[in-house]
Amino acid sequence: MKEIQKRERFKLSIADVLTALWDTARNVLPIVLFLCAFQVLVLKKPIEGAKTFAVGTILTILGLHVFLKGVSLSLIPLGDSVGRNLIMLNNKYFIIIFGFMLGYFATLVEPALRALAMEVEEISAGAIPVNILIQAVAIGFGLGMTLGILKILYNISIKTILMPIVTLAVILGYFAPREFVDIAIDSASATTGPVNVPLNMAIALGLSKILEASDPLLNGFGIVGLTSMGAVVSVLVLGILTKI
Repeated sequence: MKEIQKRERFKLSIADVLTALWDTARNVLPIVLFLCAFQVLVLKKPIEGAKTFAVGTILTILGLHVFLKGVSLSLIPLGDSVGRNLIMLNNKYFIIIFGFMLGYFATLVEPALRALAMEVEEISAGAIPVNILIQAVAIGFGLGMTLGILKILYNISIKTILMPIVTLAVILGYFAPREFVDIAIDSASATTGPVNVPLNMAIALGLSKILEASDPLLNGFGIVGLTSMGAVVSVLVLGILTKI
């Protein structure tokens, strides 16, 4: 009887895995098929390295599935738990410092940002080194995370924080070199990647849930936007410093 139950559970687990893989494939395959059809039918060009392309597509589906599963099992629960327990520090200054350090170090490992920084270094012929841009974005992201934590701890409206930052970004954009304005916008987008978003949002929501005077719906969200604006401001400041 126990052996039959084990087999049934094994069959169910395999079915669950295959269902989850198919859900991931349904998100990836439409864009792959669209690009293939556009390449062949509209551009009249063949798919180069068809076998390698097919293997790569399969690996993309498997990799994306494993990554999303890992995030849901590790980063999101851990972030939520840390956010809920931050209040045990009983010191808002430590919590704010923690927010900056988390945003800073999480940004350093963001793959999209590194890819962008490498492209910037190549196009600028080394004038904007990879590490300099990444450090500038990480500092700005950390400051944005700090503002997000402040917003939650002191129940500050998002408008109260966001409008001055946007105004500052517009002013800095006027004085910064044109190329840094464009890079700043792309840097902000690059920070909203697979590491920062689930981790930082989980911590923000976890902290907001545990505070009595904080509404998670009002204060837990918006932190990603603040961190992105922090990255914009820091890159613009870098552009002005290089200009000087």
